[in-house]
Amino acid sequence: MGVIGEGIIAALKMLVTGDPEVLEIALRTLQVSGTATMISVFIGVPAGTFLALNRFLGRGLVISLVNFGMGLPPVVVGLITWLCLTRYGPLGFLGLLYTPTAMIIAQAIIASPIVAGFTVAAIQSVNPKMHLQILALGANRLQFLWLLLREARLGLLAAVIAGFGGVISEVGASIMVGGNVRGFTRVLTTAISLEVSKGKFELATALSIILLFLSFIITAILTGIQQHRR
Repeated sequence: MGVIGEGIIAALKMLVTGDPEVLEIALRTLQVSGTATMISVFIGVPAGTFLALNRFLGRGLVISLVNFGMGLPPVVVGLITWLCLTRYGPLGFLGLLYTPTAMIIAQAIIASPIVAGFTVAAIQSVNPKMHLQILALGANRLQFLWLLLREARLGLLAAVIAGFGGVISEVGASIMVGGNVRGFTRVLTTAISLEVSKGKFELATALSIILLFLSFIITAILTGIQQHRR
């Protein structure tokens, strides 16, 4: 039947029987990546909105850095996070290394530039005449920002989807700062990497299919919200 066929059958068995370890890993994956995505939205959307609406010296450089950050190698982010959280690092006193919190921090760093970059593009794609129209209606600063974000909501939801996609598929940084500890920091991507290194390709394929299934479900929900709002 082949590795892929056996992997599909194994994935179906795990989902149908509710394998406790697989469910634990899947839930931890959603918890870590979901939390990191939410943090990146709270950071990236305001930052992207500020960059899109304001003119200041060095703005082009900052936007270039944001766009550069959208392609940051996860292993580099993992290394920097590890150096900060290690015992002798500046944040070592927090004791966060090899915990889910460290994984969330690393993934949030990866996703924030993605969300910010997409937000800048979404805000700048709004017709400039809309800005004048909103102000002409007597909107204050907060009302102006709210209405502008509503106008750019399709692009903002695309930013969330891109940010989530960037972290749920990430493996390098998660292993470096999480350690892939069974029952504590192991997520689907690190579990897949481990099973491949052990030569258990059928199990790795099964876990990959479950990861793809989860990614598709979350992305489909966000896409449904995006298109419904349209």
